[in-house]
Amino acid sequence: MPASTISRFRPVTDGAGHTMPAAGEIAALLAVVPRWIVAWIEAQGADGIEEIEMDLGRVPRLHVYDRREPVALAREVSPEDLQYVLGRVTRFRDDNRTGIERTLHRIACIRDRYHEIVGFTFRVGRTIAGAAEPLRDLLEAGRSLLVVGRPGAGKTTLLRSAAAILSERFHRRVVIADTSNEIGGDGQIPHPAIGSARRLQIPLPESGRPSDAGDRQAGAILQAVINHRADTIIVDELGFASDARVARTIARRGVQLIATAHGTSLRDVIFNSELACLVGDLHPIVLSPEEIERRGITGHTILERTGPPVFDCAVEIARRDTLLIHPDVAASVDDLLSGLPPRAVVRRVDQDAADGHQDPPPVSPNSSSGSGESRNPEDPPGAGGPHGAGRRQMV
Repeated sequence: MPASTISRFRPVTDGAGHTMPAAGEIAALLAVVPRWIVAWIEAQGADGIEEIEMDLGRVPRLHVYDRREPVALAREVSPEDLQYVLGRVTRFRDDNRTGIERTLHRIACIRDRYHEIVGFTFRVGRTIAGAAEPLRDLLEAGRSLLVVGRPGAGKTTLLRSAAAILSERFHRRVVIADTSNEIGGDGQIPHPAIGSARRLQIPLPESGRPSDAGDRQAGAILQAVINHRADTIIVDELGFASDARVARTIARRGVQLIATAHGTSLRDVIFNSELACLVGDLHPIVLSPEEIERRGITGHTILERTGPPVFDCAVEIARRDTLLIHPDVAASVDDLLSGLPPRAVVRRVDQDAADGHQDPPPVSPNSSSGSGESRNPEDPPGAGGPHGAGRRQMV
């Protein structure tokens, strides 16, 4: 591929801010894409490509960073185009994914009911310089972090950067439980973006033997502690009750845990029955008529947190450049159950979490007293708010 094509893409850097070989990595992915699609990319100079969709009998679509509508090409994908790809990629796993050694790119296939491949999705894998820098003080202090955000918000990128910072800068013994090879990439050798962190790949279930994905991931998390003496464990997607229970067990051993979970906000985790144990569990309490009258409420049942959370802090990725930090998960959960906005602070991705970093005190969006600070109109909802000691919500 001509160098002029490569140079139009964003540079690739690892989690500690080191420049990665962007041209070579992107060329490795585009080498398996039909040449007429690559020629179109070269002619148009499409910057920041994130995904390429190829479906038989339909025009390819390119998803570009910061562009809402995909770019559709004029020519339809033919059977020969599919064969071009199949002749250049390794075999697909049972989860219909494959990758390219020492890169973060992902190639997924779509099959028809006869198991014939009729489409591909090419995902461009990149690292972002300093993605976890705003969390550096929390990482150095050994705080356990729960990261939540919508799909594609950058949760895995944040984990990858955190692994590099902890292993390279703070010399921690970091082990990654890589559920679907999203953090370290496909292949036996992980991508250098994770620094010197080690990676445990989650095995696929054996053919003919059903196996719960949560159980397999839970087993890898336990191995990280028992077999490899991890100081820090990083997990992409705690999504099952089994791995959530194991996470709670290892947290009690004093191991730093950094993980993502299904949900776009801390509230989603609280009311997810399989993940509620990560934030302290909820227990319904039936109120007496006298207590209902005293409180002046109409509901007969409230929810109460019954134990300590697994995580010290929670990080909501509100936007790609904005993190909403809950420095005390227990307090934020109590606030949410009480119907109050949780105490949280906003950090920008380009904001340096320097040694001794102190966040400004959170304030209520409607507050007009105290320190005189006001909420930034660009801050995401939930940043700031009174800090309540209650632990209940009516149901």
